[in-house]
Order: sequence, then C-alpha cells, then structure tokens
Amino acid sequence: MRCDAEKVIEAISSIRLTDIPEEYEIHKLVEYTFQNREINYIHEASLGRGRRVDFLVNRTAVEIKKGTPAPAALVKQLSGYLESEEVDEIVAVTRRRVKLPEKIAGKCVYALSLDRLWGVTLP
Repeated sequence: MRCDAEKVIEAISSIRLTDIPEEYEIHKLVEYTFQNREINYIHEASLGRGRRVDFLVNRTAVEIKKGTPAPAALVKQLSGYLESEEVDEIVAVTRRRVKLPEKIAGKCVYALSLDRLWGVTLP
C-alpha cells in the first residue's frame, strides 16, 4: 500500500458515525479530518472527460458512496477514475462492505466500509 493510501485510510477510519448521515455530511467529516491531520487534498477533483472524484490526495483518489452500490456499477465508475493519468490508486468508501477487485487496470483499489466506522470513539 502506498503512503498516501495509508494516510487516507487511517484518517477516514478515525471517523466515528453514530448513524449514516447524508453524503455531503460525510464529505464534510472527511474534509475536517484531512484538515486536522494536515493532509492536502482537492475536493471534487476534476479528472477530465466529465469525471469528478470526491477527493484527490496527491495521486490517491477517494470516492464516497453513502448507499451500497452494485459492485459492477462501482467498478465501472472506479475504472473511469483510474484511467486518469493523475490517479495511481483509489480508496472506495461505501456504507456496507462491497467486494471489489484488488486492482483495476493495474492500479490498486482499497475498500473501506462506513459500517465499521460506527460506534463510540474511545481514548
């Protein structure tokens, strides 16, 4: 796993949700977390050809899905992002665990489930 993907996954994994908020609220939580950890990012980064990924941390894309998307549809969307020369890997954040391939077009794909972020943060 590349360094940026590790930082992104660690940062998002620190978020604790008591319920599943709207997607824009999740975006705000991710932004707040990135800012507090001094992770540089672009929100709603344009990748050309009408493609816009939720976050871009250097060359690591982050796509957030509030619901549980159909795996085939999500793979198709992620494939489009990974076609970009600006992206080396992607972190897909979904409500429930979605089975994704480890690589698409030779680039790493990491899946993170929001359900595992539920609960109380303990010191």
